[in-house]
Amino acid sequence: MRTLTRVSATVAALLSLATAAQAQSANINATAVVYQAMTVTGARALDFGNVFPGVAKSIAVAAATSGRFDLTGQASANVNLTFTLPTNLTSGANNLPIGTWTGCTNATNTTTGCTTFTPSGSATASAFSGTGNLFVWVGGTVTPAANQAAGTYNGTVTLTAAYF
Repeated sequence: MRTLTRVSATVAALLSLATAAQAQSANINATAVVYQAMTVTGARALDFGNVFPGVAKSIAVAAATSGRFDLTGQASANVNLTFTLPTNLTSGANNLPIGTWTGCTNATNTTTGCTTFTPSGSATASAFSGTGNLFVWVGGTVTPAANQAAGTYNGTVTLTAAYF
């Protein structure tokens, strides 16, 4: 019986050595790229100027009074643009409908050759230039009623940008 116990112990020891001899290991590197912090600046207000009762007025993205946002971020990085847009400009309790939004993006501060899109709450994909710049213009149309109350009407256009 003692011999059987010794043989069993020897076999168990050999099996444990065989298992240990088969164990393998490897390493991998863990890396991360941290992007430059993004900035979004409201550079120019969307200004419809003088508007007359019953006469719709549109401002194109290339107009000198179109709205403009200036963005800086990681060079050549992709970015999603989403907007919160008013449906009305307001003056006290009075509403002036605004809509038919237009947009344009460019890596340089010019609307010539820009990429057009329709601003909305859905993401529009764009990209920063090789130097980390992006310019976004917005235009739209106000539609005053024939009996629109006189006053200065205001609203807020918000651009939210996020890397993707």
